[in-house]
Amino acid sequence: MRRKLYFTSLLILLAVSLYAQYVPDVLGDGYLRRTFQMPDDYEGKVVCTLVKKPQLPDVKQAVLYIHGYNDYFFQKQLGDSVNAHGYNFYAMDLRKYGRSILPNQNPFFCKSLTEYFADIDTALATIRSEGNDRILLMAHSTGGLITPLYLDSKKDNLPVDGLILNSPFLDWNFGWFMEKVAIPAVAFIGRFLPNLTVQGYGIASYAHSLLKQFKGEWEYDTNWKMINGHPKKAGWIKAIQEGQRKVRKGLHLDCPVLVMSSDKSYPETKEWHNEYLSSDIVLDVHDIQKYAPKLGEYVTRDTIPNGIHDLILSEKESRDHTYRTVFDWMNRKGF
Repeated sequence: MRRKLYFTSLLILLAVSLYAQYVPDVLGDGYLRRTFQMPDDYEGKVVCTLVKKPQLPDVKQAVLYIHGYNDYFFQKQLGDSVNAHGYNFYAMDLRKYGRSILPNQNPFFCKSLTEYFADIDTALATIRSEGNDRILLMAHSTGGLITPLYLDSKKDNLPVDGLILNSPFLDWNFGWFMEKVAIPAVAFIGRFLPNLTVQGYGIASYAHSLLKQFKGEWEYDTNWKMINGHPKKAGWIKAIQEGQRKVRKGLHLDCPVLVMSSDKSYPETKEWHNEYLSSDIVLDVHDIQKYAPKLGEYVTRDTIPNGIHDLILSEKESRDHTYRTVFDWMNRKGF
């Protein structure tokens, strides 16, 4: 079965990347990127971008990282840590995100989360073609919703050996009326009017908790990870709603899964609160922990004290705890 999967992956890779080559990435420090031309979609030309650190000698195991919404891969500390623990590291900027945003596109938009499956197929085919025979998939937030759905679509032919989720977007962070009435209504409208804008630009507090120029300690391209987000459309709401409903019905993934979240959430407002530096202000951590067991039979749940939404961007003590949790779990599972 592995052999069949390998040859299928090679065919996908050859079909979309005949002339693709790695070039130095914007991150510097030896990081490389490779852009893949994908089949056109309803907005026209589409690409996805694979980022990697140079491969370790004689290493045949790798980690592939998938970012969240309004996001892209910029967390060099993650790649460096994965490398230091003896794994090759890759990250994918999905279509219409980060390095893959094109002028003809509405950033971050999709009508179905299945649109990203071809991007992940392409990344995994490339990683295998480069000599890696064991792969772990790691994902954050919306990536943490996309990736289990992607693996569920493969059924008994899982293309990876395990899944690590950092604050996955398994449910909306709204009250009863919004989640039971308003969101389903917007999702229904999204079937017929996918490009209808239903939410404008958002609050900047989460970005302020991350960026060095405000209250955080990180630097990133705010054209790719926007301070006030980007207007959301009804078609995107529909895509998320459909994906979350499928998770809540149960996916039964047949691989080890680690699900991590902060130990607490805090409501985001325009006014600054120091709690933003030690809480998830994007999602409800109780929802993450509640729905995690729906992913499969081999789910490990863990909470990170004082973690923020992207746990690996938390303050040092909490992000160190996150890395220990990840690599301890990998060791226990024999990766």
